[in-house]
Amino acid sequence: MTDVQNQPDTRGIKIKRTGVTKVHLPFLISDGDEVQQVAAQIRFTVALPENLRGTHMSRLTEILTDWTARPIKIPDLEKILLDALEKLSTDFAAITLVFKFFLKKFSPVSEKFSLSSVDCELCGELLRGERMKFTLGLIVPFTSLCPCSKEISNFGAHNQRSVCRVKLTFKNFDDVSIKNFVRLIEAQGSAEIYPLLKREDEKFVTEAAYKNPKFVEDILRDVVLVLRRSENLEAFEVECENFESIHNHNAFASHAEILS
Repeated sequence: MTDVQNQPDTRGIKIKRTGVTKVHLPFLISDGDEVQQVAAQIRFTVALPENLRGTHMSRLTEILTDWTARPIKIPDLEKILLDALEKLSTDFAAITLVFKFFLKKFSPVSEKFSLSSVDCELCGELLRGERMKFTLGLIVPFTSLCPCSKEISNFGAHNQRSVCRVKLTFKNFDDVSIKNFVRLIEAQGSAEIYPLLKREDEKFVTEAAYKNPKFVEDILRDVVLVLRRSENLEAFEVECENFESIHNHNAFASHAEILS
């Protein structure tokens, strides 16, 4: 049969990224000593030389399917990308996996067990002859309580659910722990969020937030400070957003740094 994709192209344009998006597959994500099965949405692309008309999309799907039966650690993304470089005869490949990552949570007083979900994104880019560039994306929820409201009110203070969105680029990705970074970031809010709370837990969390009021700017700065202390980070982007409970708008702050 004629291989149309392998036909020559004379327009002289090298395509940086071509491939498949919105691929949905089950993956086993290994994080430390824990393995989670996740439903991942995947974007998998390669560079296409200027002399070729198209890439072999089916080979990308074959590579992904081969990895669904074994636990994947972050360094394994580089193996996936190396496989793509060889099987598609290219010099660049990139992959993004988006999925819900679950953390074990125990309510602070009753110690009831539950699972809390965090949106997670693993991104790898590989240029032939170099090491993979890896970025971890997280959306971490927590509670924030307004310092101004607490200061001026005779009773209580308004609080709200908040999120911190981070993109973390690493110098060395061999020992990156998704769970550890989630824990680090959620601790910068006024209080943690728990899927399961009994009355005694609700009292504890409400009072904990009241004792730890933070503006969105406070949370952002505290996240920046803890990320600066991570020796393995090359760069980071941070966005914090409070879904305001007494306004019809949200409060927002962002920051980005390249670390030396």
